[in-house]
Amino acid sequence: MLNLHHLRLFRAVARDGTLTGAARVLNLSQSALSSQIKTLEASLGHDLFERRGRGLVLTEAGRIALDHAEAIFRTAEDLTATLRNTGTERKALRVGALATLSRNFQIGFLEPLIGRSDVEVVLRSGAQADLLRALEALAIDVVLTNLVPARDASSPYLVHGLSEQPVSLIGPATAVDLAGLPLPELLSSQPLILPTPESALRASFDAMVEQLGVVTKVAAEADDMAMIRLLARAHAGLAVIPPIVVRDELASGRLIELGRLEGLKEEFFAVTLHRRFPNPLVADLLQAFKNKTD
Repeated sequence: MLNLHHLRLFRAVARDGTLTGAARVLNLSQSALSSQIKTLEASLGHDLFERRGRGLVLTEAGRIALDHAEAIFRTAEDLTATLRNTGTERKALRVGALATLSRNFQIGFLEPLIGRSDVEVVLRSGAQADLLRALEALAIDVVLTNLVPARDASSPYLVHGLSEQPVSLIGPATAVDLAGLPLPELLSSQPLILPTPESALRASFDAMVEQLGVVTKVAAEADDMAMIRLLARAHAGLAVIPPIVVRDELASGRLIELGRLEGLKEEFFAVTLHRRFPNPLVADLLQAFKNKTD
């Protein structure tokens, strides 16, 4: 029968690429680790690694073994995470959100759970790659993002489209005299606060102004929607931003919407995993959000 301990050691070596590094992480001697990998190879009837320089690379059989090992241990971690909360009074939902994502959107998504005495919501923000790793490790249940993760046939992700938000030119209340001016004139005459060039929204904006034949004046760039909101409030220029991000400021009159940028949109997604025992709170939130936007 397959020895799961040997399989776990094999996975560690495959991830590290060296016996030395994996042995250090596992707190084993290199010779003991090598011996147990050889035992696994003998039981499977195939070499799992081949040496290249100072490192180890997976053979074709090793790649197949690693795919199965990841699935086996993901299922085990899934079981542990699910049963850990069985029978407990409070349920936990662990949410990862892209650090630059609109806080208003996050609150809107989580709103059905806010204030529930039987639910603990754990929020974590960070870079997308870090959040997806945490999702795969079952450290979080769902990732909120405006970036679609790269996927292929073997990707474990489920990507749920949540909403498409319009994008507008937003300025301080003192810019009320600019209301009604044609969009090309606003874009060419006023300093602008833009998302950074790496964002999908910026790429769409740049394509739009090129099509309009407009030369813009960039006052500031930021990769954080919250920072764009603060810069608009500080009179740094007109912000290219979804109105949902500045919903409170628009309601209070501190900021005003000067024009809708037709054809531009900001998309929001929830990313989950294929799981045998998914957290039911995620399904509840996805359904509630769908009902709210239908």
